[in-house]
Amino acid sequence: MIEFNQLKYFRKGDIMNLHIGVIKGDGIGPEIVTEAMKVLDKIAELYGHTCEYEELLLGGASIDVHGIPLTDETVERAKTCDAVLMGSIGGDAKTSPWYQLEPSKRPEAGLLAIRKSLNLFANLRPAVLYEDLKGACPLKEEITEGGFDMMIMRELTGGLYFGERNTVEKDGVLTAYDSLTYNETEIRRIAKRAFDIAMKRRKKVTSVDKANVLDSSRLWRKVVAEVAADYPEVELENMLVDNCAMQLVKNPKQFDVILTENMFGDILSDEASMVTGSIGMLASASLNESKFGLYEPSGGSAPDIAGKGVANPIATILSAAMMLKFSFDLDKEADAIENAVAQVLKDGYRTGDIMSDGKTLIGTEEMGDFICERLK
Repeated sequence: MIEFNQLKYFRKGDIMNLHIGVIKGDGIGPEIVTEAMKVLDKIAELYGHTCEYEELLLGGASIDVHGIPLTDETVERAKTCDAVLMGSIGGDAKTSPWYQLEPSKRPEAGLLAIRKSLNLFANLRPAVLYEDLKGACPLKEEITEGGFDMMIMRELTGGLYFGERNTVEKDGVLTAYDSLTYNETEIRRIAKRAFDIAMKRRKKVTSVDKANVLDSSRLWRKVVAEVAADYPEVELENMLVDNCAMQLVKNPKQFDVILTENMFGDILSDEASMVTGSIGMLASASLNESKFGLYEPSGGSAPDIAGKGVANPIATILSAAMMLKFSFDLDKEADAIENAVAQVLKDGYRTGDIMSDGKTLIGTEEMGDFICERLK
């Protein structure tokens, strides 16, 4: 078994060789990942780094070659990389032969399996509304003026989704139960990751729970407070989940890092994604206890537009920026990508999903080219 090496990448001064696993995936995946790699190569050129890519198969692409969505070899090869950049997985459930297979052999099963195999317990979902895209936001303009930028940190491998569950018949009545369990170790490791990320941002953590009702939330709040004591520069705010759901649509600007458990994070991250206006703009990352992470766009594989050159690559490009920041500590390079994306939008260029009157419609490859041109 290959173990993770936390210092795999070569670094000499500020020059690094980035060993990146690449899963291009299915549908529009190969197109959008290609543009993200183009941006990474440009960053490497500008800052003196090198990128070494190792292509891996997952999902439908793996089924076509190996008959299963994820092989043991792919997992082991992924573990030798510093990080993995991934496109979208899956196809059309009505027409693709992949979905004639049993559920455990379908594309999405491979995605769940690799997350488990790599122990990716921390899910990061940024929700950013760019000033130039505020018209796509469903909230009132006075709420969105100036845009907003938050990071939702969701615990990914514990809680209600992984607890004991069963459905039984009692006295002729069906009864179902699901167990919500967290231990202090699970809470502490996700909290530390949230505070570390807050140190790279605006130094505020909003810990979301239901401590007025749930024992698991009361433990959550206690452990988070203990972790916060090690980060005196970071402001800690506790907020009940129902209030957080309201505040996300009332005043999203107040949030920097939202830290929460699995089910709450599942719901809140979807709510936050809607107020940004387009899922094609949303990056994500799943991290383990080392610097290793799996970085992917939040959207699906969109098989209906695959190969047409119209997909929006920005979410994947921003995922690559997250990779530079959180797996390689290359904050300047990550900021350069984010600034270039913002400049392209300010200059009025749009793919079809974010197109509006008076803007210039461009395709997938052009968007990657224009972002590269604006890198500094």
